[in-house]
Amino acid sequence: MDISILYEDKDIVAVNKPAGIVIHPDGKSKGPFLTDWILENYPKTKNVGEPVETKDFGTIERPGIIHRLDRDTTGVLLIAKTKTGHSALKEQFQERTLTKKYLTFVYGEIKDRFGIINRPIGRSPNDFRRWSATRGARGELRDAETWYTLLAYRAGFSFLEVEPKTGRTHQIRVHFKAVNHPVVCDGLYAPEKILEKPDALGFKRNALHAYSIEFTNCAGKKVMVKAPVPSDFLNAFEELGIQDVAKKEGLC
Repeated sequence: MDISILYEDKDIVAVNKPAGIVIHPDGKSKGPFLTDWILENYPKTKNVGEPVETKDFGTIERPGIIHRLDRDTTGVLLIAKTKTGHSALKEQFQERTLTKKYLTFVYGEIKDRFGIINRPIGRSPNDFRRWSATRGARGELRDAETWYTLLAYRAGFSFLEVEPKTGRTHQIRVHFKAVNHPVVCDGLYAPEKILEKPDALGFKRNALHAYSIEFTNCAGKKVMVKAPVPSDFLNAFEELGIQDVAKKEGLC
């Protein structure tokens, strides 16, 4: 498993998660699982974290896990090495005092320089795998807010920096689906777009990258961690001819 370390101290480690890796077993998903790498490289995390009890699959262990990225989302992920680190990061996620920023390509040309999507998220009425931020969403509706900055648009696509203010499952993917600008190559939320434009911009997975995260470590110091922009994003910059924009933003 090719996992690179972006930051590390005695309590916390930040890694660059590649596409195709699931964070932890859930009884349904097939590996590889990041938790296997964590236990191999940081065996003391075995007792760090909060297991989840499920009706169908029993206890699911989550050593060191504070937050998650979807299987095909790349980028920065924080891992707690100690109980102190876990408590500190958990509090920051709950209080929403840390900052996460993502890069994404979406279908369609968004013309507003800045935007806020503020729509509660519930279960999709049609597909148990999906979530929804549109009328008809079922179950408990949880508040969800996503800010975005338009970096470029061209040839029927938009390139955005996105800052989720809440941390709902699939939040960015669900919110942009709800405003008719789904994430490029998102097989769950935009299958019809993939049929229209297979391998759009060269992507073989959803075009979503967890670019940076800013948090406070256990010594009280603010830490900013950035994950290198992956090769499929660099190729998309070239295909759309927006390398100048990417360079201006320090992305390549």
